[in-house]
Amino acid sequence: MAEFGTMPTAATLACLGAAGLSWYRGHPDSFDQHAAPALRSFRRRWLRYVAGRWRNLMIDCEFSRENRRTGHVEVPRLVRVRSASPSIDTLYVKPLRGQSLKKFTDATEELAMALKADGLGIVKVKPQLIAITVVRGNPFSELIAPASIPEDSADVDLSAIFMGEDEYGNDWFEPLKGGHLLGVGATGSGKRSLLWNPLLAMGPAIRDGLVLPEMCDLKGGMEAGDAQPLFHRYAAEPADALELIEGYRDDMKATQAHLSAAGMREITVSRETPFRPLFIDELAMMTALADSSTTRQAVRLLAEVMTQGRAAGFAVCAYLQEPTKDVLPIRDLFTGRICLRTTAANHPDMVLGEDMRLRGALADEIPADAEHAGIGFRVDQRSRRPIRVRAGCVSDGDIAELVRSCTPTAVDDSNVVRFRPDDDADDSEEFDAA
Repeated sequence: MAEFGTMPTAATLACLGAAGLSWYRGHPDSFDQHAAPALRSFRRRWLRYVAGRWRNLMIDCEFSRENRRTGHVEVPRLVRVRSASPSIDTLYVKPLRGQSLKKFTDATEELAMALKADGLGIVKVKPQLIAITVVRGNPFSELIAPASIPEDSADVDLSAIFMGEDEYGNDWFEPLKGGHLLGVGATGSGKRSLLWNPLLAMGPAIRDGLVLPEMCDLKGGMEAGDAQPLFHRYAAEPADALELIEGYRDDMKATQAHLSAAGMREITVSRETPFRPLFIDELAMMTALADSSTTRQAVRLLAEVMTQGRAAGFAVCAYLQEPTKDVLPIRDLFTGRICLRTTAANHPDMVLGEDMRLRGALADEIPADAEHAGIGFRVDQRSRRPIRVRAGCVSDGDIAELVRSCTPTAVDDSNVVRFRPDDDADDSEEFDAA
């Protein structure tokens, strides 16, 4: 300021402020992606964690030490602050010499109280650097309304299926056509909403034969037993589900042959070539808990569909509790992943990707109560940051209304491309998922 003068400095700051406001007003999505995290990090570092606050906190939590030579009280140094979202901060801290990660993890409860945090995660980033992830508050004070059933199939957008809201208050959409969706969460975490919201959002297209959903309800039919008429094919036991999945794979091969013969690179959704989502509730029953022959075949068939089904309009939507490789060897084939409350600290990284828990996806810290059902994390594909989301709460009444108003009736599906035993199509090579 002394070098450039008061007026030029003030004018420059005013121009920067005006530019930032224009950016925020004109392109809020890109502002939230690029500028907002940096501004939040800067503001919180200087208003929340420095100016003596960090030093006093470390002293109060007994992380300080007196230097024998100088008599100066030393504390771990706050290297930087990153704020991925409005409710999540990641503090990068350099411990004092001789302090270990265990010293910090043993004091998790004390640090959480001192930082006024609802959840706290502490991990080692590299030698002499740890990260403390701080989660404050619940941005979802009320239940989120489920996806509404559109009036007409023309209103269904398969590339943007309503799922709920994110922590910014924006509607949360997931693309269903062109990818595969994985939902992971412990018992009572709200996985049913991840299954039913897409079906609600596609209702008229199901009724009109443009979407043919199939269902493997591997909880003995407890989830979708009353909605069987909604599905093109339905199975409630592993043996029947394996037969369904094999037929599903065969239909994909027939659609591929049809596209090839017509010189098409991908389907145009129609009654002849409908969108074909396969929903599997409790996927572990097919990939780990059934007999070895069933699991081996199921994994091979699913892997074949997931690596080849995009252009043909075949998409797998699967839900389970345990995301380890032993249970889900085809985990990396899912293009969209949602992690609700989990029971282990390593599960968020398994579902969302490496270091996602470090960046704030503390799914294992979500309370196990009805107030937090449906809350979890997804990864923003542009910024690669975890975003807290809450799925729309789907009631039994919503499901009953979907079945009543959108069950296919008198739809002529004789022209649907599907596999026939006499089709002259070769099976593809086995996919060794082990």
